[in-house]
Amino acid sequence: MEVGKKIAAYRKEAALTQEELAEAMEVSRQTVYKWEHNLANPELNKLEKLIQTLNISFDDLLK
Repeated sequence: MEVGKKIAAYRKEAALTQEELAEAMEVSRQTVYKWEHNLANPELNKLEKLIQTLNISFDDLLK
């Protein structure tokens, strides 16, 4: 599964909207949309915050 699809799936599993995840991540909703549609990738510092926010591991997201 692509990373973007995993981000979307884990976000939905956490019962968060794109807007809520964006707010928690301190990015725009458009940024979350781009991540989920593989139009952009989270920067390393955002990736760390993303896995903490979604309560997942790097392996969960990247493998």
